[in-house]
Amino acid sequence: MEQKNYDKIDWVLFIIRIVFGFRIFYGVADNVFSWEHMVQFEKFLASNGFPLPLLCAVTSVYAQFFSSLSWILGYQVRVSSLVMIINFFVAIIGFHVASGDSYLGMAPAIHLFAIAIMLYSLGSGKVSLDHFFKRS
Repeated sequence: MEQKNYDKIDWVLFIIRIVFGFRIFYGVADNVFSWEHMVQFEKFLASNGFPLPLLCAVTSVYAQFFSSLSWILGYQVRVSSLVMIINFFVAIIGFHVASGDSYLGMAPAIHLFAIAIMLYSLGSGKVSLDHFFKRS
């Protein structure tokens, strides 16, 4: 039987993926499971000048939803992190900066942007499906 050799960084990446994966999931699940909430998000985007607000809403919500599952499972983490980098960059510039939001108002998006950059750079670690499939 092969011994698993996990470093501290692997456990740190696992914890970060789980915590922030569930944070993103919690933030978009209402839009995934309720069309009314999706329409509210569309109206929010329209009121802030986003083009094609329904397309933007659906794209952002499902990108976050599937990326959150990716982070939680540790599967295709670099790909989903790149998607989240783009998503949160657009959110930070297109809404928070454009509307003159305070740092505290944009902090959640900035934090998720930073986590996405970290996961893109470091990958999922050994406590992940990425590592499992790489070894198989």
